[in-house]
Amino acid sequence: MSCLLLNASVITRIKREIMTMIDSRCLMENGGGSGGSCFPCTPEEEKQIVEEFNREAERDLKEGNLYFVVSSRWFSKWESYVGRGGVDNLDNGKSLEPQDLDVERPGPIDNSDIIECGSSNEGDELELVRTLLEGRDYVLVPKKVWEKLVQWYKGGPALPRKMISQGVFNKKQFNVEVYPLRLKLIDSRDDSESTIRISKKAYLQELYEKVCSARGVEREKASIWDFFNKQKSSQLAGSKQTLEELHLLMDQEILLELKADGSPSQSGKDSTGNELALVALEPPRSPISIAGGPAMSNGHSSSYSLNLRPGSSLNSSFTDMDDGFGVHSSIRRVEKGGLAGLQNMGNTCFMNSALQCLVHTPQLVEYFLQDYSEEINTQNPLGMHGELALAFGDLLRKLWSSGRTAIAPRVFKGKLALFAPQFSGYNQHDSQELLAFLLDGLHEDLNRVKQKPYIEMKDWSGERDEEVADECWRNHKARNDSVIVDVCQGQYKSTLVCPICSKISITFDPFMYLSLPLPSTITRTMTVAVFHDDGSVLPMPCTVSVLKRGNCRDLSQALDSACCLKSGESLLLAEVYDHKIYRLLENPFEPLVSIKDEDHIVAYRFCGKGAGRKKLEIVHRDKCTPDILKCNVGKYFGTPLITYMDEDSPSGADIYLAASRLISPLKRACSSTMAHSGKDDGFLLEANGETSSGCNGQCESMDQSMGNTELEGTDSQEFPFQLFLTDDRYLSCKPIFKDSVIKSGNRIKVIFEWTEKEHKLYDCSNLKDLPEVYHKTGYRTKKTRQEAVSLFSCLEAFLTEEPLGPDDMWYCPSCEEHRQATKKLDLWMLPDILVFHLKRFSYSRYLKNKLDTFVDFPVHNLDLSKYVKKKDGKSYMYELYAISNHYGGLGGGHYTAFAKLIEENRWYSFDDSRVSPVNDADIKTSAAYVLFYQRVKTESKAELGETSQAHAGL
Repeated sequence: MSCLLLNASVITRIKREIMTMIDSRCLMENGGGSGGSCFPCTPEEEKQIVEEFNREAERDLKEGNLYFVVSSRWFSKWESYVGRGGVDNLDNGKSLEPQDLDVERPGPIDNSDIIECGSSNEGDELELVRTLLEGRDYVLVPKKVWEKLVQWYKGGPALPRKMISQGVFNKKQFNVEVYPLRLKLIDSRDDSESTIRISKKAYLQELYEKVCSARGVEREKASIWDFFNKQKSSQLAGSKQTLEELHLLMDQEILLELKADGSPSQSGKDSTGNELALVALEPPRSPISIAGGPAMSNGHSSSYSLNLRPGSSLNSSFTDMDDGFGVHSSIRRVEKGGLAGLQNMGNTCFMNSALQCLVHTPQLVEYFLQDYSEEINTQNPLGMHGELALAFGDLLRKLWSSGRTAIAPRVFKGKLALFAPQFSGYNQHDSQELLAFLLDGLHEDLNRVKQKPYIEMKDWSGERDEEVADECWRNHKARNDSVIVDVCQGQYKSTLVCPICSKISITFDPFMYLSLPLPSTITRTMTVAVFHDDGSVLPMPCTVSVLKRGNCRDLSQALDSACCLKSGESLLLAEVYDHKIYRLLENPFEPLVSIKDEDHIVAYRFCGKGAGRKKLEIVHRDKCTPDILKCNVGKYFGTPLITYMDEDSPSGADIYLAASRLISPLKRACSSTMAHSGKDDGFLLEANGETSSGCNGQCESMDQSMGNTELEGTDSQEFPFQLFLTDDRYLSCKPIFKDSVIKSGNRIKVIFEWTEKEHKLYDCSNLKDLPEVYHKTGYRTKKTRQEAVSLFSCLEAFLTEEPLGPDDMWYCPSCEEHRQATKKLDLWMLPDILVFHLKRFSYSRYLKNKLDTFVDFPVHNLDLSKYVKKKDGKSYMYELYAISNHYGGLGGGHYTAFAKLIEENRWYSFDDSRVSPVNDADIKTSAAYVLFYQRVKTESKAELGETSQAHAGL
């Protein structure tokens, strides 16, 4: 072992010395790195260098590190060339070496496909296409990797970007700022407009320097204004704040004015001398004020102050003064309150949709319009120190006090990016994911529990459900107590059963919303070719529907029913690849996710059980070509055949009998007129002595690596077709004769060699037409509108027992191993506000999809009584009041919202800034994504009964 380690160490050192020499030669030929050509590295050497530089960059993550944007189109070619793309592109997970891929060396680096057309600047001033996604359109490489790639391939252009730190508290993370802030600078002197590109993490002083340099003015005379929506909302002053903290957004305007003799030369006027619409600054006040306290005669409310996170500051833009409504005006409920839209600030429709649903939740409106200052939790390490709740409350009050004036939620978006960097930037995001973050974040910011007690969870040991559920809820409330818990959280019962020892585990867990699968997302249609081993029926495809997260046992049971298996019959599943048996699916708990849609699955139907019996596998091969320059081995085709052999050491005659029986359904009708020998034993003996071996001598050679498989006896009598015994890898090839005795393990592999004579006798087309698991019928099928499903069927699918996925195994305390347990969910207690998330988006390693299935959901009288296991006499009747919609496909689309004004009993459409009334009949569409229901408070059992009858008539 020490010698091996020493040799490996020596080899590694030699490689490093060689790479050093290569690099030195490169530098010499390039004149120190400029121009010239470099002595080429091998693909393996390039891969090793890049991987080492990547590891080095990962070990040294910090702000300011330089990364470069590279087009995925070019980078994927390089990955294929060096063999790095092999693992992701192959189903078997085996990485290919460069020499196995036969991939050409890529040309010069080409980033032209990710650069905005017409962009003529260089470096970090180049404009990238605004809709790029990392991984799909581009990759980020460290500076050293970029320098090496340029040294090897040249090309470009270079697109450098810096790493920044995002998030606060314990949520900090490092990200590369691919899209720096782009501001539209308007010069008040001549009304000219130019573009300023700068990092959002840059301090205000840097912005002043850039603006003054670009416009040729002195720093002391320059005054920059936040000019959002072409309104002078606030003067940008103070150098200790970043542009992110000042809530400057992508593509917004800033205004440059010059001071004359220490005072603004055109204060209050635009470039033409006309008066500017200035938004008045609010008078000095405490750092944070919450409307809804004791109202004063002048419309102002009492306020309170909080100590915010260390280092935080509050400038004039905190109260969204750019929208024209300060905190003090937010308490005035004007007529038609709640009809304000939200401006789109660059792909923020997902945020606008989610916010409109939340700000039209009656309980939240009532809560945030009151004084909730005492419930702000600034010490919760899981929260945002109360800042998210304050920003949300401030926005809600503005929306309910602005009439129909659209609001620009700049401050809220800034807070969201600060606490949830995953929603920063200007790409489209998921409204449900944002809702989940907001509900959880608001809960933690408003958690009444200041010091969470430690509570040890107990394992279920047979107690009554009511006792366990009540204890679990008390434990949950001891650590989590907020308006969000009061209004939005319910409880479900989760039952896990070990498939091996039948151990049962029951827990009662809280939930904030229910993610319901659409029936088409939990089931999967699979097509399997079924073969009979008795030769009675031609092979035929069979299509069944199974659970996506099911296992091979589920597939076998579905096929048993579809094929009407008789008592005593069984099925053997196998995957066929390259006309050979790739694997036998004998493990009943093999997950179906391991079977891809493009795979070929075969079911072999047998009489009796197959456990412990010897298998005979027959693969088909055309007769070997005599041209040794082409190939010495014939071409494999068709589907392998499998049958069971009852003999421990079957003879050659037994093998031929079994093979003849398996291919008998393929016999052509004309073959019955051909002359047969006198023996009627299922196979024919040729008397002419013609040899059917066409392997040009190679098949006659004995493979010494056959292991424990032996062939004894060499009877010279011939059969109507030729069989060859082979090994597991189909490398050996030995002819089988009538009196041969086969001694092997549990699997005998045989090659059936087809000549022109066999092709005339048998029609092998049924062996060739093997369907894929997912039978594709063309492009039109994918565009066919799916049938409507009801919300109840989605809920029942959610509550259906199903096995856990292979990546979500459960640790069984009895077996002391991870098991693929079955899981069953039951609703135990439902909240006043019930949120349903329809899982329209599905993501996997190979496929991304959106389902436009129309879900028929009740608008009135949603009765869930029969689904709730806890019998507490409460009403579980619900009314719909808001919907988050998604139109379009993946990677884009558009979000809107429908919300009902309860006081008016009327629905409205909220499409960013546009708000318009909508009829009740128009809110049910295939775009419905998240549904919001409110519990109906019934006063009597009679009323409840009447409502139930109305629901039954739907």
